[in-house]
Amino acid sequence: MDAYRSAWLDDELDLFRDAVRRFVQMEIVPHDARWREQHHVDRELWTKAGEVGLLCTDIPAEYGGVGGDVRHEAIVAEEMGRHGITSLGHAVHSIVAHYVLNYGAEAQKRDWLSRMATGELVGAIAMTEPSAGSDLQSIRTRAVRDGDEYVINGSKTFISNGLHAGLVGVVVKTDPTQGSRGISILMIETKDLKGYRVGRVLDKIGQNGWDTAELFFDDCRVPVSCLLGPAEGQGFVQMMRDLPYERALLAIGGLGAMEFALKLTADYTRERKVFGKPLLELQNTRFKLAEVKTNVHVARVFVDDCIVKLRAGKLDTVTASMAKYWVTDMQNKVMDECLQLFGGYGYTREYPISQLYVDSRVQRIYGGANEIMKEIIARSI
Repeated sequence: MDAYRSAWLDDELDLFRDAVRRFVQMEIVPHDARWREQHHVDRELWTKAGEVGLLCTDIPAEYGGVGGDVRHEAIVAEEMGRHGITSLGHAVHSIVAHYVLNYGAEAQKRDWLSRMATGELVGAIAMTEPSAGSDLQSIRTRAVRDGDEYVINGSKTFISNGLHAGLVGVVVKTDPTQGSRGISILMIETKDLKGYRVGRVLDKIGQNGWDTAELFFDDCRVPVSCLLGPAEGQGFVQMMRDLPYERALLAIGGLGAMEFALKLTADYTRERKVFGKPLLELQNTRFKLAEVKTNVHVARVFVDDCIVKLRAGKLDTVTASMAKYWVTDMQNKVMDECLQLFGGYGYTREYPISQLYVDSRVQRIYGGANEIMKEIIARSI
């Protein structure tokens, strides 16, 4: 239907997309409603995804990854979005893998990344606390060194993949007197870890199939070898450097969801009869969908440019912040416009547009609230 094709695609990536699409349609879509009801996916989905090469797609093969690049991650994010899937937290898993790849010691990379690629370890990043969200310098979770161990005390909330997480990057204060320079990241394996506890899986208004949990650390002892990076106090810098990757993935997933909403709405308005003719033949419908299609296409071109820059290592923080803020804002606007064209049916769970609508709302919050994105952009002016 559309002549546009992303310049970063090639034949190999087309084949990879076909494989991803088949997996999503066969292994995720049929079970998604049940997972939304239970507020988490079945644990074996992670190992199934690992078996077919959907995890850690841009991690080098020497560390057990697929050996692709960010384009492969983009395709996974797009296909999830294009099927309305938010239950598998693959993007967070990939973000954690990149922390290990970029800042981990050689032994850490060879151990953790290979097990993340197979799905044996599910990754989570524990930043947010009950009293500290976007302001990471206000975190209270402490890690005090005691010989060859760190003793962790504190709590985290809104932790995606928290229920199944086997490897958690815990953002802690190793020196509370140093502000951002006193923040470190400890990569901890959770299995049989004394003092570690998963609390509630939170009941959200959307993205219900994706487990979002509370984590508690009570005199939790981990070896000093869990420290990410060669020295304490580098956590804040590590997080800032990896934000372009994280925010690009959020924009890519949001774009996929917009493309899905446009298709669903176009199909519905062709079939729905109003005043004796298809809803699509009414001028208001046509104009609204023309606006939606234009905005989705603009988002596609912008995101494609970010993918090319990210692959070349040239996606800067400001541009990534623009993509995250603008695409997710537009995602919410598109969902609202599309739902309106479904009328009362759009407000029922019977139609997927309702789920897309509620699933999209958090995109403006996590990964750095869009107000923070605007502040970052404003500082560059």
